[in-house]
Amino acid sequence: MQAPGPRLLLVEDSEQLGRQILDALGDAGFEADWIRDGDAALSAAFARYSLVILDLTLPGASGFEILAHLRREALTLPVLILSGHTDAREKVHALDLGADDYLTKPFWPQELVARVKARLRRPDLRDGGALDVGALSIDFARRAVAVGEQPIDLTRAEFDLLAALARRRGAAVTREWLLEHVMGGETESSDRTLDVHVSRLRKKLGTAGAQIATVWGVGYRLGAER
Repeated sequence: MQAPGPRLLLVEDSEQLGRQILDALGDAGFEADWIRDGDAALSAAFARYSLVILDLTLPGASGFEILAHLRREALTLPVLILSGHTDAREKVHALDLGADDYLTKPFWPQELVARVKARLRRPDLRDGGALDVGALSIDFARRAVAVGEQPIDLTRAEFDLLAALARRRGAAVTREWLLEHVMGGETESSDRTLDVHVSRLRKKLGTAGAQIATVWGVGYRLGAER
């Protein structure tokens, strides 16, 4: 008997869009539950799911409140945000709260499915071990980062980005690789999201953020060139 595949949760109040997304996910072989109300989503059994697709504008609790609730509960499952707004401040706020990707309406459901597939096949960056790069300390098993003695609070996506660079420290990691394996897609939107994550990560790391170097025309590098 074949083991069940990843189960997804869709939180979306639009009847038409919700059914289009569920149909596209079903055609791709995914099983998904659908919640239409923000308050109901707050009490969902998130641990059952491998990924959440979350609209920001909902009746009851907003998508921001649901996302903040997820991260307060230390749940690290990927969250893909859906929004009808193009305000960059809203996008940055969602990423700061711990969103992994952000898709602006209108979009093709097939694009969402591609993002979901890329996110779910992303390599696991949580295996054990620790690494020091200058004053920067990364504990992969605990998903903990510190600069000197100061712990740094990173979102899931920020930690995964830093871990991906750290695993190949001293080497230039291409934007294409980071988009595919960390950001979950090689679309224009994901490209901009990568830049936002790098900018926020550098800012949070303070002086240690200078360890993340831009390799023009290639991507990014953590630490000295080998």
